[in-house]
Amino acid sequence: MMTNLFSVFDPSTTILNLSLNWLSTFLGLFLIPVSYWLMPNRFQVVWNNILLTLHKEFKTLLGPSGHNGSTLMFISLFSLIMFNNFLGLFPYIFTSTSHLTLTLALAFPLWLSFMLYGWINHTQHMFAHLVPQGTPPVLMPFMVCIETISNVIRPGTLAVRLTANMIAGHLLLTLLGNTGPMASNYLILSLILTTQIALLVLESAVAIIQSYVFAVLSTLYSSEVN
Repeated sequence: MMTNLFSVFDPSTTILNLSLNWLSTFLGLFLIPVSYWLMPNRFQVVWNNILLTLHKEFKTLLGPSGHNGSTLMFISLFSLIMFNNFLGLFPYIFTSTSHLTLTLALAFPLWLSFMLYGWINHTQHMFAHLVPQGTPPVLMPFMVCIETISNVIRPGTLAVRLTANMIAGHLLLTLLGNTGPMASNYLILSLILTTQIALLVLESAVAIIQSYVFAVLSTLYSSEVN
């Protein structure tokens, strides 16, 4: 029995003192070896075209100073987040991307590695980045404070953005699902089902968009330190 609306997101399924809900995050890893020995079908051809398009776009965002193979990290990040977002749309499957435990674990190490790399290898560039070009001398101390705060809260905004968007849609679907059994009129029940189907389509689009936004923003943060 739910104590509140957010209890549906609690990883409470335990067997032998192990929280097995988090295993859904790694289900995609079991599909990787299959692509090496099965003949490519239409889905794999479409997926490879998507990855190639993402590679070209991330390569453009990183610029000529980007290291070779660095787009693979952001493409893998996009694939992991989108896979878990879609898994959460299926019944009785735990949505790991709706928890800050996972989203912060993805955003914070990336941001910290970018900051360490930038301040160690491009110190002057990082200092110059704190004061935008054309800033009046009177506003320079305030701009340094503002830019520093905006850099520090980047991993938090990345994590909260993904988590909040996943939770919002799931809460709406949960609220409509709970009002369904109490609906006595067939017209109201059909209206609830139609609304849920529309929300499910919207959540499918959100699952793709949020994974793309997370990967693109991570790529932009990486390009700034180069």
